Amino acid sequence: MVESSSERLVQIRGLTITYSPENSRSIRAVDHASLDIRPAEVIGVLGESGAGKSTLILALLRLLPAYAQYSSGSILFSGRDLLTLAEPELRKLRGIGISLIPQDPAVSLNPVIKVGEQISEVIRAHLAMNRRERKNRVEDLLREVGFDEPQRIYAAYPHQLSGGQRQRIVIAQAMACRPALVIADEPTSKLDSALQAEILALMSEIRRRHGTALLIISHDPMIFAGFADRIAVMYAGRIVEEGNTKDIFRKPLHPYTQALVRLSTRCFTDAGASHEALPAIEGEPPDLTCAGVGCPFAPRCPERMQVCTSCDPRELKSEPFHRVSCFKYGN
Repeated sequence: MVESSSERLVQIRGLTITYSPENSRSIRAVDHASLDIRPAEVIGVLGESGAGKSTLILALLRLLPAYAQYSSGSILFSGRDLLTLAEPELRKLRGIGISLIPQDPAVSLNPVIKVGEQISEVIRAHLAMNRRERKNRVEDLLREVGFDEPQRIYAAYPHQLSGGQRQRIVIAQAMACRPALVIADEPTSKLDSALQAEILALMSEIRRRHGTALLIISHDPMIFAGFADRIAVMYAGRIVEEGNTKDIFRKPLHPYTQALVRLSTRCFTDAGASHEALPAIEGEPPDLTCAGVGCPFAPRCPERMQVCTSCDPRELKSEPFHRVSCFKYGN
């Protein structure tokens, strides 16, 4: 693929992040990860709990705990390396360049402040507007995310709203300053299937209307179908496969991706039709405090070979837009 760096909004290159908490063993949470995000593109990051998804996305906002070490690599946003920016520069960037939709609005929203004021605070931190202008902007945002009575919602407290309404509030917060990139951490995990579809449709409309790039993480491949442009699959801190969404579903290459797609499709197809236990990938995710040589998925992989346990797989491109790290496709 030939593409100039100016056509990429974000360039993550060889990023390695290690957690070294006091009196505990170090954990390599992200291991030499590379990923590009183009303007107005929707990227899904897929993997089980502990795969490194949240660490990867929080690194873009430099919101990791103090014991997180950026061991190697770079994160370029519009050509600027985020790992070299001072805290005042990062504060300017958060909200107006990159924003975050948190996983649980019930926890992230302040229970004693009206939701309209919480959205207004984001605007006040970045844009030169008086109070009336900010209030008008917030009411416009509330209409944009689907509220028919923005003034009533503005004056409501979080506990007076449903889960789906609170999710719309944090989306309005994230879009308050029209950032170029919105990151969403499991944005539909607390919602039922009908509300999930509504929220995904809303985010698609925001992308279409404003040209906003979206980086979404989930453990469920099905939310990316018909929504994401590309999917990056993470396991044990590594991006083991990346490709167009259609290719990931139609022709997954890595055995881990194949298992995720197969199991999620089966769960979706068989939902409510059987009392049998839900299918799962056999084995346990690796202990990242004991990282060794070889493919980290090898102990759980039904297609493992001798080389899988003795060498790290190299990344290969099966097609211009599809890459995978697996010895099945060469050494």
